[in-house]
This record gives sequence, C-alpha cells and structure tokens, in this order.
Amino acid sequence: MQRRTVLILAGVAGAALLIVGGAFAYILRPSAAPSGEITAIPVQAEDTEAPLATNTPVEEAEATGPQTFELIQAESEARFIINEVLRGVDTTVVGVTNQVAAQILIDIADPAATQLGPVTVNARTLATDAESRNRAIRNEILDTALYEFITFTPTELTGLPDAVAVGQSFDFQIVGDLTIRDITTLVTFDVTATLESESRLVGTASTAVQRNDYSLTIPNVPQVAGVEEQVVIEIDFVAAPTS
Repeated sequence: MQRRTVLILAGVAGAALLIVGGAFAYILRPSAAPSGEITAIPVQAEDTEAPLATNTPVEEAEATGPQTFELIQAESEARFIINEVLRGVDTTVVGVTNQVAAQILIDIADPAATQLGPVTVNARTLATDAESRNRAIRNEILDTALYEFITFTPTELTGLPDAVAVGQSFDFQIVGDLTIRDITTLVTFDVTATLESESRLVGTASTAVQRNDYSLTIPNVPQVAGVEEQVVIEIDFVAAPTS
C-alpha cells in the first residue's frame, strides 16, 4: 500500500512538473515580430478632417501658421519602468523601444495652439535586459501577438505658454486616452520641452499608471517574489518638420 501511495504521489508530481514546464514553455515561446516599420498617424487640425500640408518651409511659420513636426525615431525612445524583487534583490526593470511615432502641429507664433496627434508604440519591440523577461512581457503580460500597439490619443493640452523662444524650456500637460491591449483609461502626461531651433523640438513626457487598471498580470515565476503595481511610462522625443 505504501509503495502504491509513493508511486501515485510520484505520478502526480511528474504530471505537475509537466504542466508547469509546459506553461513556462508557452510563456517563453518566441514572440511575434513587428508587422512593419511604425508610422505616425497624421495629426488633424481642429477645423478640418484632412491632414495638413507638410511642404511649407518652417522658416515661414510665422507667416503661414502651423507646421507639422514628426518624431525622429532614431533619436526618440519610449520606455516603461517598474520595480520587482528578483532572486531576493530589489530590481528596477526598464523596457525600451525607439518604435514610437507621432506628429505634432506647432505654430511657433502661437505655441498655445499646439496639437498632438495619436502616439503609437510597437509593444512587440519593447526590450529589457533579459530575453526571458521580454518574452513573458510580449507573450503573456501584453499579449502582443493580438495587441501589437500601445496607443495614446490626446484629448487636451494644458499649460502651454503664449510664446516661446529658441533654447527656452517650457512645461505643460497632455491629457488623453491610453490604450494597453483592449483597455483604455484617461491619463495625464507631464511634459518638458525645448525648442532647440525652429526645426528641432526635444523633450520628455512621463506618467504613472497602475497595473491593475489594465489587468496586467505577472506570470508566477519562482525567481520573482513581487512586482510593484505602479508602472512609470516615459517618452524622450525629438521632432522635426516633415518634408
């Protein structure tokens, strides 16, 4: 009887190991590749549904009004920052990608009238310092095979100055709808920007969200004892006039 019990327990343990191993293999499977190069959704002027013309020299901005700027991907970066306990050590995890795109409508003569188009980030390209973590994020947490893009759709820009000078930094806020997977919530980004020249805008935007607001569940991994609820989202951007 005792030997039979031992065999049953061994069988149960073996089955459990197979199930767990299969689950980890599924989570850590190769993740979906980007469907293509990310492109910006054209910004729309408030009084028209057609994209603005983008062939006006920026030097004529004061004479002709708003100009369309676009993020330079090679010089821009979107990232998330979250803290976890990994193998008993407090660890800050940073996931980054330069696959972020957006257009900005800027009137240098009237910066308070600035408009920002939808911001898109290709979640399939987010990368941390560990490939196993990358696959867990893409396959399980963000389900990027089904939801390739994270999007932010601005609804309001507040705190913009009435005037800016080249080389001058200014702060403002962007309120809008942040969509991760199939969940959308209202968030506010704090932005610091500098007009380095009439053809170059640089800055950083940041906000913080709660994982629970987007049902972002962390897989049960033995090495990870805990993960914070708060996720910081940042975008370092460089934008130039479209041509």
